[in-house]
Amino acid sequence: MARGGFPKGMGNMGNMMKQVQKMQKKMADMQKELEEKEVEASAGGGVITVKANGKKEVIDITIDPEAVDPDDVEMLEDLILAATNEALRKADEMVSGEMEKVTGGMNIPGLF
Repeated sequence: MARGGFPKGMGNMGNMMKQVQKMQKKMADMQKELEEKEVEASAGGGVITVKANGKKEVIDITIDPEAVDPDDVEMLEDLILAATNEALRKADEMVSGEMEKVTGGMNIPGLF
C-alpha cells in the first residue's frame, strides 16, 4: 500500500471526481442555455414553419393562409408533421452537438 493508506493510483480518484463535477456543472449550464435556443424548420416551400427549443418542445407553428385548403386538410396535416419532425430533428442535432463539446465526444450512455 502507498503512503496515506491508499493503494497506488487511488490519488487520481480525487482528481477524476473533480473533473466529473466540473463536467456536470458545464452540462447543467449548457442545458439551461439550450432551453433558450431555438431551431426552425419549414415544409411546403415555407408555407408551414415550426420552431422548437433545446428542450425539444414545439414553441411556435406558423401557417401561411395559402396552405389552408378546406378540400385538402390531409395535405396541411402532412406539411405540419413534416415541419415538426424536421424541427425536432434539428433540436436533437443542436443538443447532441453541444453535449459533445462538453463531454469531449465521450459516449456516456443515458446522458441525454
